[in-house]
Amino acid sequence: MAERTRKSVDRRQQIVEAASQSFTMFGYKATTMELVSKIASVGKGTIYTFFTTKEELFDEIMDQLIGELRWIAQRSIDPERTFFANLTTALHELLQFSEKHELIVKLSQEVRDVGTPAARAGIERLEQTILSFLREQVVAAIEKRELRQVDPTMTAVIMLKIYVALSTEWPVHSDPPSKEAIASYVSALLQDGLRAK
Repeated sequence: MAERTRKSVDRRQQIVEAASQSFTMFGYKATTMELVSKIASVGKGTIYTFFTTKEELFDEIMDQLIGELRWIAQRSIDPERTFFANLTTALHELLQFSEKHELIVKLSQEVRDVGTPAARAGIERLEQTILSFLREQVVAAIEKRELRQVDPTMTAVIMLKIYVALSTEWPVHSDPPSKEAIASYVSALLQDGLRAK
């Protein structure tokens, strides 16, 4: 019985990995259950044993990706450092991960070029995870009196949007600053306006 359960888990993971590969190579829109079955070397019926729809399979992959993103965010926080030092590290780590993860890059391209609703929803889930993490850090910093009383949600959105704008939308005709320089600048800029007095 334990052997059959392990094989079932292995087969399920094999399908998830194949689907992740397909979404990464072809995007959400072009990925089909038939394509996933070919990549996984299993019959379509085997996929439907574990996942009833492509959407359910995509959600499983996004859940795993969000878990990884949360782990990276938590790992970047050092309770001995200040809020702003942690902010610099966390933003840098999270956005570096997002830029290098091939599935996130492919979904972002698909949203930009095609506007696929499921791809957009996946990217929005990732962004909400980052915003939730930043909001939690803002709340903790307010409680420790490192920050003055501010709206935690609005502050998290501003932090993320400024960082993303500077790191991805820098004018093409000039040399962009490094991610570390951007993180440090955003941190310094916000520090004077948000620091408790």
